[in-house]
Amino acid sequence: MVISSWCTSVKCDEEGTRRKDMKAYPVFFDLTQRPCVVIGGGPVAERKVTGLLEAGAAVTVISPNLTVRLRQQVSEGVVSYIARPYQSGDLTGFFLAFTTTGNPPVDAIIFADGRAAGVLVNSADDPARCDFFLPAVIRRGELAIAVSTGGTSPALARVMREELHSMVGEDYTLLVEIAAAMRREVRSGGRVLTGEQWTTALKEPNFRQYVRDGQREKAIARLRTVLGLEET
Repeated sequence: MVISSWCTSVKCDEEGTRRKDMKAYPVFFDLTQRPCVVIGGGPVAERKVTGLLEAGAAVTVISPNLTVRLRQQVSEGVVSYIARPYQSGDLTGFFLAFTTTGNPPVDAIIFADGRAAGVLVNSADDPARCDFFLPAVIRRGELAIAVSTGGTSPALARVMREELHSMVGEDYTLLVEIAAAMRREVRSGGRVLTGEQWTTALKEPNFRQYVRDGQREKAIARLRTVLGLEET
């Protein structure tokens, strides 16, 4: 499992705000069993923890207080818990850190500690103290479409996600499954197909109609035909 992130070097002006010329590099991290820490125990922290767990991360929460849901996750053993405020040195050994304290001075300390420890930090609602941003994401099975404004307007990213949501229907889940299965079949058979062949085949109208109608076997058969893989 992966979680989508935007990894960058932070550039700030004298007021500590994010500069307009800051560049971001889009990546998808494999967080399976990677140690990640969330500082804070409120609703924002809860959302961060949920996303990290869905990505398979090993999550630790540092906070004197927790929401009911976070307490439940701790009691179930799916989240590790340090019941106190953040202390310098707490980031050691973690891959990613998320601070949700809502306290700028504390966030500044955590961000500085992250830089010193080589740990990437995301500060909620504080783009000047972020090494990466969390985009709005649409998921259709293994397909993930990420939208980011580089931390400048999370609301706009959510609006764009909603607009894309209506354009990318649930049929894309089946489309991804079939495309992945066909790719494995082609590779196992020692065949070599060009990118142009794949693009043409995956856009073929009859194939896509079968996918939209949920007719998996007909869709697979049509894709084999278009790719020239039909049985002889």
